[in-house]
Amino acid sequence: MPGSSVPERIVIVGGSLAGLWGAVTLRKEGFEGALTIIGDENDPPYDRPPLTKQVLTGWVPPDHTVLPQLEPLGDIRWLLGIPAVGLDRSAKEVVRDDGLRVPYDLVLIATGIRNRPWPIKDQADLAGVCGVRTRIDAAELVELLDARPSRVVVIGAGFTGSEVASACRQRGIDVTVVEQGEAPLAGSLGGVIGDISAELQRSNGVDLRCGVTVQALEGSRGRFRAATLSDGSTVDADVAVIALGGVRNTEWLADSGLAAGPLGVAADAGCRAVGVNALVTDDVFVAGDVARFAHPLFDYEFLTLEHWENAVVGAQVAARNMICPAQERRPHASVPVFWSAQFGVNIKSVGVPSLGDEIIVTQGSTDAASFAAAYGNTDGRIVAAVTFNHGRWLVHYRRMIERACPLPAPFDDELADKPEPARFPLVPDLFHLPTVVVTGHSPTEMEVIRMSAGRSAG
Repeated sequence: MPGSSVPERIVIVGGSLAGLWGAVTLRKEGFEGALTIIGDENDPPYDRPPLTKQVLTGWVPPDHTVLPQLEPLGDIRWLLGIPAVGLDRSAKEVVRDDGLRVPYDLVLIATGIRNRPWPIKDQADLAGVCGVRTRIDAAELVELLDARPSRVVVIGAGFTGSEVASACRQRGIDVTVVEQGEAPLAGSLGGVIGDISAELQRSNGVDLRCGVTVQALEGSRGRFRAATLSDGSTVDADVAVIALGGVRNTEWLADSGLAAGPLGVAADAGCRAVGVNALVTDDVFVAGDVARFAHPLFDYEFLTLEHWENAVVGAQVAARNMICPAQERRPHASVPVFWSAQFGVNIKSVGVPSLGDEIIVTQGSTDAASFAAAYGNTDGRIVAAVTFNHGRWLVHYRRMIERACPLPAPFDDELADKPEPARFPLVPDLFHLPTVVVTGHSPTEMEVIRMSAGRSAG
């Protein structure tokens, strides 16, 4: 492409939601050149949220989660089943594990995350031990649940672990959830909401064990049989689900010169990748779960978001910015939105709860698990909201966040009129990692997580 500002070859590394939407947007915005998608899985792009919801409960087969192609993609070269292992920015080539070198003029990194594995391989290899991140994982877990296990142990009480527990109870299967932190969902929504989630789980028959860890997964003849906990107790079970959060797929970028590490690939607000020298690149863009980007609505702090909407909108912004004139580039400035269905309750959040130091219930009843609550920072500004079976109000809170409004007072007179500490735990105190991580203002600091002042004391 010497002497030309029009790219002829674009490579997307990552064949899931963000990768697909990047391709759709490129074609929609008029890119007619060679487009290649490299993915480590053999399957075409599929939707992951249903895997822990409709698939585990038996409503949808795992192979019915393929993402629809809403726009014509034209001629695309699909290179699936073999992962990328390097990005040679000098040669402008993506290197695959089989040695194939794929040239590019522009590249979009959308490699996402993978399951955080159980750390002891011999225990992780026991039959009956599994995660639930991919379609293959979900199919394996469905088969295990269909066999009617005596009990399932879920390790980690984040959104994934809680949804798995909900699916087990819906099937009438006994389940024990083990969480190192003080409560389920505390890492993502804080201890106040975690207490409500704990009561929701226990009232639905979950054997919830908080403040303890799993010391070992015990087996017999190659099959999982029990989990030994740090308090000395043992939980007999036939299935163990590892729900410890995700690991961002950045290792393949180790020698690329990009600011990439455990928290993701650093990018500016326009999704351009940042180098280790803190300079933005003009030919490498990032989108989806793997992106660690500066968000304009939150003082340009770098965020990583494991959210469906973030993958779609981030890919749309990145793809458009890749091919439009520089003066027409737009920031990725949408307010983060997330939802979860568990134990008959629809949980939705908007904004970045972990930026909140305090929380106030503004509508409804926490006792009935039907309410809305808002999070405020130390400046008294609303930064997030969460609803339990109150989702119709989410647009209202989203607009307040966009306008940097003050933390609202309750709309119901009988609710407490003063906020309380949100009680976000220290990340090392969790058995699961939160789905939103705030990482400060430095693009090249790749391992520090900034915690709010409203975290738990211990």
